[in-house]
Amino acid sequence: MKLNLTKPIVFFDLETTGVNIATDRVVEISILKVFPNGNKESKTWLVNPEIEIPAEVTAIHKITNKQVVTEPTFKELAPEIDKMIAGCDLAGFNSNRFDIPLLAEELMRSGIDFDMRDRQAIDVQVIFHKKEQRTLGAGYKFYCDKELLGAHGAEADTNATYEILLAQLDRYDDIENSVEALSEYSTHGKRADFAGFILINEEGQEIFSFGKHKGRTVEAVFKENPGYNNWIQNADFPLYTKKVLKEIKERMTAPKGTMSEAQKLEALQQKFNLR
Repeated sequence: MKLNLTKPIVFFDLETTGVNIATDRVVEISILKVFPNGNKESKTWLVNPEIEIPAEVTAIHKITNKQVVTEPTFKELAPEIDKMIAGCDLAGFNSNRFDIPLLAEELMRSGIDFDMRDRQAIDVQVIFHKKEQRTLGAGYKFYCDKELLGAHGAEADTNATYEILLAQLDRYDDIENSVEALSEYSTHGKRADFAGFILINEEGQEIFSFGKHKGRTVEAVFKENPGYNNWIQNADFPLYTKKVLKEIKERMTAPKGTMSEAQKLEALQQKFNLR
């Protein structure tokens, strides 16, 4: 089956120094860009993370410190990566909880203002777990009847994820073949920041998902404790989470009747049907 696309979609996978979104770094990134006409463009880079890769992590993805020491840093690659994914929806395997937040972190750390506002995100793992409860290698065997050679290599995992999504669309008649529907189906609840620290409740309000203010709206907490945002901005949270909270704070403090730049952009997009 061919994906029903209205704009390009990027399947990608990251191999990293660990699983902490705020502090770990990318050591390999593979991108498979699929265009609405079915054409594909792919690129894979090894990346110098500028920190040590722990031995227990190397044991999983087989990428050593020696291999990446002479490779470009993410900051050096960031302009090319940003250009390749510009205007594209995103897809991956466990991408909503890990790959997208970490990609956002690396891009923002490199001075590029990453935003998900005009992108859809498809997490193939969520579809798989909702339907079959398996791992990527088992999923590749189940859906595509193939062995996943080179597992935990970014390029092998990226291509397998793309093939699995196509096979999922062939197998499940109740899953609509559109990026918007796939994005909605493959999302565990609505998140404001993708790392899951800030969620969206049924009333469309941003709420905290952690700590002593878990379940409370961000606006209520900021009104009650203005210093809480300052603490988060200076703590070890992902940059994209900090950006979302900063925008909420700016929205709260803007004079009545005025709109933030993000709100102005969204209003224009809605006016001219750009979204």
